[in-house]
Amino acid sequence: MYHPEGPTFLELMRQALASTEHGYDLIAPKFDRTPFRTPDAVLDAMMRAIVDDTPATRPIRAALDVCCGTGAAMSHLRALCSDRVVGLDFSQGMLDEARRRVAAAPGDAAVELVRGDALALPFSSEFDIATCVGAFGHILPEDEERFVAGIARALRPGGRFVFATGEMPPLRAGSWWLARSFNAVMRVRNALLRPPFIMYYLTFLWPAIAPVLERHGFTVEVHEGLCPAPSQRGVIVTARR
Repeated sequence: MYHPEGPTFLELMRQALASTEHGYDLIAPKFDRTPFRTPDAVLDAMMRAIVDDTPATRPIRAALDVCCGTGAAMSHLRALCSDRVVGLDFSQGMLDEARRRVAAAPGDAAVELVRGDALALPFSSEFDIATCVGAFGHILPEDEERFVAGIARALRPGGRFVFATGEMPPLRAGSWWLARSFNAVMRVRNALLRPPFIMYYLTFLWPAIAPVLERHGFTVEVHEGLCPAPSQRGVIVTARR
């Protein structure tokens, strides 16, 4: 599960005891060697959904990856964009890693990295594509409306918000119990320690998130069967503004 070059148990504990932002600063150099990094197979599935839904008459000029981390999605998006690919994250450590990784990615689009808050995106009608991968656990349910509103504002009319998520596992599934146990531990940690570390599982799930997207002017389509094992239960969602 853990790569020998990845963070040690003690390093992960240091991350969990820090704030969300500082925790990712600490782990950034080793983050891609953890199981928390979105698999390339899922990113490939997202890119296929984007390409298959992109008409020749409206090529992708600019893309935004929200909570870009070390630039995994940006490295895939760069080859699809003609002008620019932008990543936003609140962790300077993750942005530093993204700058190094995305610079070597295929494509000629300009790379821009912005330190900022995913709940207060500083963009308006600038992008044809927006993505977010592996970061929904950092968005509290009460902040989902603000998060989606910012993405809608950042997209041009006709632009798409494309992301991977899953459905709620059944109560009998081990993944349900594991996620709920982790969430319970995090709630106790955040009740006892400050600053909080915001990370919860079973968030931003399909189809529960569909009404939130629709309230902000998106029409929503879901693609099933694109993600290979062991992520075959995942779905790719395309929300068009």
